[in-house]
Amino acid sequence: MTLHVTNTLTGEKEPFEPQDPENVLLYYCGLTVSDPPHLGHARSWVHVDVMHRWLEHLGYDVRHVENFTDVNEKIVARIGEDDLGESESEVAETYIQRTIDDMRSLNLLRAEVYPRVSEHVPEVIDLVETLIEKGYAYESNGSVYFDVTRFEEYGKLSNQELDEIESQGDPDERTEKRHPADFALWKADGVDPDAIDEHSHEGVDHGDTPPEGLTWDSPWGEGRPGWHIECSAMSMTHLGETLDLHVGGRDLVFPHHENEIAQSEAATDQQFANYWLHCELFQMDDEKMSSSLGNFVTVDEAIDRWGTNVMRTFLTAGSYNSKQLYANETIAEAQERWDQLERAYEAAVDVLDSPQASAKATDESLRDEIDSAREAFATAMNDDFNTREAQSALLSVATAINRHLEAIGGDADGEGGYDYRGLRRAVETLEELGGVLGLSFRGETTGTATLAGDVVELVLDVREAERDVGNYERADELRDELEALGIEVQDTDEGATYRLPSGE
Repeated sequence: MTLHVTNTLTGEKEPFEPQDPENVLLYYCGLTVSDPPHLGHARSWVHVDVMHRWLEHLGYDVRHVENFTDVNEKIVARIGEDDLGESESEVAETYIQRTIDDMRSLNLLRAEVYPRVSEHVPEVIDLVETLIEKGYAYESNGSVYFDVTRFEEYGKLSNQELDEIESQGDPDERTEKRHPADFALWKADGVDPDAIDEHSHEGVDHGDTPPEGLTWDSPWGEGRPGWHIECSAMSMTHLGETLDLHVGGRDLVFPHHENEIAQSEAATDQQFANYWLHCELFQMDDEKMSSSLGNFVTVDEAIDRWGTNVMRTFLTAGSYNSKQLYANETIAEAQERWDQLERAYEAAVDVLDSPQASAKATDESLRDEIDSAREAFATAMNDDFNTREAQSALLSVATAINRHLEAIGGDADGEGGYDYRGLRRAVETLEELGGVLGLSFRGETTGTATLAGDVVELVLDVREAERDVGNYERADELRDELEALGIEVQDTDEGATYRLPSGE
């Protein structure tokens, strides 16, 4: 089956045909590094990583580029907070390092390059100059705006008519723009102090001298790049004028991706991206998980508590374009699925390395089930990267292993024995196809976090037992001992929860 993807641009599921039959150009709109990465970011990262892995599995050479937005008023608003840094660049560096660490902890393949906005301001200026020369943009009071009325296909990604689109940008820009929907390509001067106040964390007061962001010289005066033009400049610098796959969050369809299309195609007269794939948002209760809403679980907290394999099992339990709910129950289900896979894998490996594995024994049912699972996995992944069904196919391999081991059982020393070739094929399948989902059967990719969490939970179980028999003094002592180690314990109606110290 040929790979098919759901293209937001057409609203259809289409066969994937890259420009070059041997190479895929993939761009992912990366993180604005103004807050710690959370599981909402991780969900998109993991799904893009799985796309990368499956495309390579199909034989393509994948050129994967993912940017860091390190120029943004939200970053400026963090200056001086919690020792993050005393400049926009320092704050961005702090969060970029944390983001990279989290990417590695999630077992993500490295992108070909991670461009930063601050490195590509000359390319931004060149692109803005081109748009002015071609009549798609205009200067106003030192800022430059894209004229949406000049691009006839504006709104084609988000399926909106121009007269239905609301004003874009800050209210102060309206007097400078020809049309309310025109958007900034270049912003005069620095960051507006009101924007800093808007994006500062609650309780933070920058006083009478708010922090200042970076500015650059340009043909229109001192200023900063607009948000949308940055991705066009970075993607075209590293991947050329037309991308095969452009991936991002569903919340970026408008205005960000719509504006990327308009400015890029106006500048080059070429289609900017052939396939647009959008990851659905991560739900926490009834809202999306978001830094701005403050309802998030950071990546490092999640990895410390549950480990990489459980988190990747959880994040791939739903397909990239389906909504997913974060809850204790869904995490517990992922833990159970990973445990099932891991136990079957380890049991098969133990038998393969034992005298009971036979060179002549044949279990046709086992071998057929492995072949069927491989076919089901490929069918699922070629159906718009359906990781949910692909994960089910992996679990059927675990079931087949268990069924074979139980069937032979105590008769392994008899004439039959375990099917060495069949089990070897099963183990290789789990390693190979599990690897497409980023699972590692040869050891957890995190450090001691999972063990630490297990120990804390054991202590909390003992503490609960002490409380049940009325030994509250001893229960309090156990809690105090945990907190002395930096482990925060909170009692809730559903039982005690905890947080490991940062870095553990």
